[in-house]
Amino acid sequence: MIELRSDTFTLPSTEMKQAMMQAPLGDDVFGEDPSVNELQEYSAQLFGMEAALFCPSGTMTNQIAMMVHTKVGDEIICEQKAHVFKYEGGGMMSNAFASPKLIRGERGLIQVEQLKGAINPDDPHFPKTRLLCIENTSNGGGGSVYPKESLKKMAAFCKENKLAYHLDGARLFNALEASNYDAKFIGDQFNSVSICLSKGLGAPVGSLLLGSQDFIKEAIRCRKRLGGGMRQAGMLAAAGLYALKNHIGRLNEDHENAQQLANCLAELAWVKAVQAVETNIVIFSCENPAQRVEELKSKGLLCLAVSDAEIRMVTHLNFSSTDCKEAQNILKSIA
Repeated sequence: MIELRSDTFTLPSTEMKQAMMQAPLGDDVFGEDPSVNELQEYSAQLFGMEAALFCPSGTMTNQIAMMVHTKVGDEIICEQKAHVFKYEGGGMMSNAFASPKLIRGERGLIQVEQLKGAINPDDPHFPKTRLLCIENTSNGGGGSVYPKESLKKMAAFCKENKLAYHLDGARLFNALEASNYDAKFIGDQFNSVSICLSKGLGAPVGSLLLGSQDFIKEAIRCRKRLGGGMRQAGMLAAAGLYALKNHIGRLNEDHENAQQLANCLAELAWVKAVQAVETNIVIFSCENPAQRVEELKSKGLLCLAVSDAEIRMVTHLNFSSTDCKEAQNILKSIA
């Protein structure tokens, strides 16, 4: 089966498994796992930030960030398709005890002009607007990437209005490969950054939360509260470290394969429209998506119906150029 449901289906390479088996281990809850410490130090240096914290998932790193940045009853601004709002089990409300202020962006991306009317007045009838959380790339926006100037303008806006600024960077390295900015730029803009290791980078588990020393100190407390303290986690950390050192440079291959799929889909009579492709996500509309997904599955291609009108395909490191050609042949075989 050709897997295009998500880049979370990636499997660790032989070399990554070897790195995991050779990893020195300790008790990370005591701060004594050398592999976890190395991963945290490496990622913090990569982004030019003070510290990092290794967690089981990107959902947990996002939840922790919201818990640290807000107080009970505060408000968080995010785009209406944001992962932190739609796909984290209501954690914004049940973990951070904060309410969302939803903004309708373009392909999941917010413009700074939309923020100017989003901050509540200093009035006891309203929650305090405390945090802006954006997603780069935007999953709901089809892998769309924030322009550099937009990120800078929102950073300045947050500083001026005393808002914390968090980046859900589940697919941040895809954004970096497709943009004109780098990790250090991201570190300069945001108060906190979440990066995922288990999607396009191919690690089996893990996410990192980056920020200041004081922020990470409080984040460790929140991780404990959520049950995220892992003991001999070095084997997982070693996989993440291998991914950061070896799998970032190849992400453009995934982007090229996604564009080829989009080009193919655009020529098919049963496809209504294909969203613009910027990174590794392809979203297209058609009649009866659930039925089409089953047809494609019967021919050996797995993808995902994300609404009653759209199908999503996500390319990744286990999807080769040969797989891409075969996937196109299967798509063309559907009448």
